[in-house]
Amino acid sequence: MATSRTKGELMSTSAQHRATAQDTPTLGRLVSDASRDISSLIHAEIALAKSELKISLKVGGIGAALLGGAAFLGVLVVILFSVTVAYFIHWGGEGLDLQWAFLIVTVFHLLVAALLAFVGLRKVKQVRAPERTIATAKELPKALKGNR
Repeated sequence: MATSRTKGELMSTSAQHRATAQDTPTLGRLVSDASRDISSLIHAEIALAKSELKISLKVGGIGAALLGGAAFLGVLVVILFSVTVAYFIHWGGEGLDLQWAFLIVTVFHLLVAALLAFVGLRKVKQVRAPERTIATAKELPKALKGNR
């Protein structure tokens, strides 16, 4: 025989059905939740990147300042060493006159600078564009359109 249900049991079953229907996520709610989560994730990643960049820039700035100081002292050392070499060339009973000693040191530095410029220019001419990266970047929009 069929079981008979009371009016109260029918109402509670109907309420359960509505509650289950409300708990079941719809496609619109899923898309909304996903876009909210992606937005939150992007904002968190941006905040993390800002934090890391701030620390890196501070440390990098201090490092660059220290390297600048070292480079300045290095230039001073080169100047003082050049003067010392010129005086050593002049020194002694048969040394050259002081102006010739300084001219020799100057010509030496000029030759070293020309050699460094030549090698540096050849290295700069060897620089090429990152062709593989450019090709991959050009294919990225096509790949994204194909996945839709």
